[in-house]
Amino acid sequence: MQSDAYTIEMETSAQVTAALQGPLLCVRVGGRWDMEAPWPPDAQNALRQAADPRVAQLEVTSEALGPWDSSLLVFLVQLLKTAHARKLMVRTELPDGLERLLRLAFAVPAKEGAGKTTQRPGLLAELGGRALGLPPKVRDFLDCVGRANMRAQDMLTAMYECGVLALPIISLTSLLFGLILAFVGAVQLTQFGAQIYVAGLVGIGMLRVMGAIMVGVVMSGRVGAAYAALIGTMQVNEEVDALSALGISPVDFLVLPRVLALTLMIPLLTIYADLMGVLGGFVVGTLMLNLNSMEYANATVQMVPFKHVLIGLVYGTVFGVIVALAGCYQGLRCGRSAQAVGRATTTAVVHAIVGIIVATSIITVICNVLQV
Repeated sequence: MQSDAYTIEMETSAQVTAALQGPLLCVRVGGRWDMEAPWPPDAQNALRQAADPRVAQLEVTSEALGPWDSSLLVFLVQLLKTAHARKLMVRTELPDGLERLLRLAFAVPAKEGAGKTTQRPGLLAELGGRALGLPPKVRDFLDCVGRANMRAQDMLTAMYECGVLALPIISLTSLLFGLILAFVGAVQLTQFGAQIYVAGLVGIGMLRVMGAIMVGVVMSGRVGAAYAALIGTMQVNEEVDALSALGISPVDFLVLPRVLALTLMIPLLTIYADLMGVLGGFVVGTLMLNLNSMEYANATVQMVPFKHVLIGLVYGTVFGVIVALAGCYQGLRCGRSAQAVGRATTTAVVHAIVGIIVATSIITVICNVLQV
């Protein structure tokens, strides 16, 4: 007889009873809950009654509850979420295992940005939110940089990766940009028979600012993105957490060598890019404009003061800091998914290029004010 009773209980379908007693809503669950079976009709009624403004308290109990799976847990979570959203007083009397699962379900808050929404704030609200969120980001950025120590071997490796390995792409882009500058200048200067001034145009343009900008933009896409992707992937694989657990500062081990290496190498790459750009102008001047090679070289030396070289080095140094910090910062603040790595890489490149443009504007204004 006991076996027959147990079989009957096992076969009883899921049951939900919702009774409203004044401001108290009593919900009882029972029967067998199975993912393959639909919820009982009274389940939706219980959820609707929990949202009733007359309800101030919720009591959830079990009665003749048979085997259950996650379908019962999903129902109870939805019911309690409705109650918590309305700030109802909640009391539960459920089996211990179910109580523990419910506590676990509400113990972990939802991750920010995990839920999608189609409603977007207005332009002023979005600008205001970004402005208010800027100071914490600045403090977080300064804390990320901080004071750090590093190994010399790490810095040498980073210098090789961001310097020597970047020479081919820097050579190509700078040479072509020098060609472009020469062609653009020649369009107007040849009308007045002043082709020789192409040497000064290319020399000043490349040495003063364009060489550094070209190097900065190329290194943003090549090195800044690589830094963000590398450190971001380590963040996803919890390698950064492992370093912290071993007592090794991630800033010391990952950030500082790369920042210093790129800060030192971009000025050197800028000088190399300047030479390649001048070479590009030399090719156009001698082969396309029929200028004498010695004449072009002498014109370049006479028309381009040495101060433009120094100003270009200032640009390059600032760009190196911007590119390295943008890549490393976005990598360290990367999320824990493959999508977050891609987002961090894209953000690092965008921030680096925007930073280069803003820094160029500021330094240019300062140079004009100082008349240098």
